[in-house]
Amino acid sequence: MTATARLTTPFHARTSAAEILAGVDLTGRRMIVTGGASGIGRETVRALAGAGAEVTVATRDPGHAADLVAEFAGPGPGSVRAAALDLADLASVDAFVADWQGPLHALVANAGIMALPDRRLTDAGWELQLATNYLGHFALVRGLHDNLRAAGAARVVVVSSGAHLREAFDFDDPQFARQPYDPWAAYGRSKTAGVLLAVGIARHWAGDGITANALNPGYITTNLQRHMDAATLRAFGAMDEAGNRVDPPYYKTPAQGAATSVLLAASPLLDGVTGRYFDDNQEAEVVAGGAEATGGVAAHAVDPAAADRLWAYAEQTLTSR
Repeated sequence: MTATARLTTPFHARTSAAEILAGVDLTGRRMIVTGGASGIGRETVRALAGAGAEVTVATRDPGHAADLVAEFAGPGPGSVRAAALDLADLASVDAFVADWQGPLHALVANAGIMALPDRRLTDAGWELQLATNYLGHFALVRGLHDNLRAAGAARVVVVSSGAHLREAFDFDDPQFARQPYDPWAAYGRSKTAGVLLAVGIARHWAGDGITANALNPGYITTNLQRHMDAATLRAFGAMDEAGNRVDPPYYKTPAQGAATSVLLAASPLLDGVTGRYFDDNQEAEVVAGGAEATGGVAAHAVDPAAADRLWAYAEQTLTSR
């Protein structure tokens, strides 16, 4: 990755998702957006369907996407459907995969949870942030591999976070079974795992015509912050002293936050680009990472050896469930 010139685009941090696809025709393209019923996922769906794609909203409660389905039910090339998917439940992932028929041109791994205050486990015994943000998406992508390959030039997009900068993946205790649980460490590690997933796909599936890239959407007010307490929200500048939610100047709108996802999922500018990390619609610089890092992508998140090791860990974990 470091030997390749960083990709630049004509877009910027305030570009909206719809502006990314101005003049782009996605008619005939079939796409999945996990967590597409709310937040930046919803705006990702809107932009892709607005450009003509057939988009499936994969969400725990398909009813939450009913208005999106209705919005694109009329005349026009784009369409939206909703299907049940709980990434923390591997039976749900398996059912979704079994139900999918035909080629898949893009999968946007957008769903996620953040900073759960206490250690929670799935029925399989997996820490819930890692299960939802990484293991469930790995199982979904692996299950849909043949559908992605059938599309000819499919893309996988992984929504990560700047939180990955501080946390390398802990291969010795990935589930916090032995160390004290920390909400932000768990979140950061799960987001590092997402970047490594994109690197792993680039390494393992390049011959299948499948590309994968990860991104940081930036700061946006969404349901993702529902587990954050008032003190943390105030520290982020997202709550005033009276307890009201506010958007600081550096926050994006959901449509702006969805832009980089849409860029990676459908822009012709990304044809053939794989295994990279983007921020504000530009490829990010590789940095050392750690507590002082404020931008870029951490070297630990794009390390090929770590990507291969995590791929093997995920396969083993899913096999032994």
